[in-house]
Amino acid sequence: MGERKAVTKKLALRYKRATRAEKSVVLDELVGLTGWHRDDARAALRETLSLRPVVARAPRAKKFSPVVIEALGVTWALLRCPAGKRLAPMLETVVPMLRRDGDLVCSDEDAALLVTMSAASIDRHLASRRAALGVRGRSHTKPGSLLKSQIPLRTWAEWDDDRPGFVEIDLVGHEGGNASGEFCFTLTVTDIATGWTINRSVKNKAAIWVFEAITHVCAQFPFPILGIDSDIHTDSGRAT
Repeated sequence: MGERKAVTKKLALRYKRATRAEKSVVLDELVGLTGWHRDDARAALRETLSLRPVVARAPRAKKFSPVVIEALGVTWALLRCPAGKRLAPMLETVVPMLRRDGDLVCSDEDAALLVTMSAASIDRHLASRRAALGVRGRSHTKPGSLLKSQIPLRTWAEWDDDRPGFVEIDLVGHEGGNASGEFCFTLTVTDIATGWTINRSVKNKAAIWVFEAITHVCAQFPFPILGIDSDIHTDSGRAT
C-alpha cells in the first residue's frame, strides 16, 4: 500500500498538468503499476491532488502529576543528582527505602508511577533543576596528568562504564569567589556504573595531599578501583 501511494503521488502532478490524451496515458501507467481498476486509479489521483485541512493533534495527557515530578526531584537530590540512565534502574529499589525512612512522602499510586519512569522522562522532567544547579568555574581543573605512573588512566580499550570500579574524579575549590591565595578543596570520586560517590577534603592542590585523598577514598569503596578518569592538574610542590 505504501508503494502504491508513493507511485500515485509521483504521477499525480503529471496528471494534473496533462492534456486529456496525456491523462489517459498516465491512467494506463498507474493501472499497470498498481493493478487498480481504471476508475479506482482516477479517484486515487484526484484524492492525492485535493487539499486536506490540517487537524491539530490533541495534546497528549500527562502521565506524571506534579506530585510525582516533585517526588522524582527529591529522590534525585537525595541520590546526589545522577543522570537519568543511572537513576532509572535504581528507582524500584530506592523509592521504597526512601518512603520507609520518611525521606520521601507520596502515595502508593504515585510511588508506583515514579518507579516506572524512563531515563528519557527523568532527564526531561529534571532539566530545569539540573540547569539551576549548574555552577561554573569552581573546579579549578585543566587538562594535565595526575601521578600517571601511580594511577591507572582511562584508555579506549580498557574502560568499561558498565562494570563497577571505573571512576571519575574532580576537585571543587572552596575559594568563596576569590581564587587568589590558598584555600581548601573537595575531592569527589564517582563510580560510573553504580553512581557510588565519596568525597574527601583536601587542604590545597599539592600533589601529596591530592594523592593522599585519592588513596583514602579508593580504600572506602566496596569494590576495587580499576581505573580513574581525571582532568585534575595538581601543584607539584609540597604544601607549607
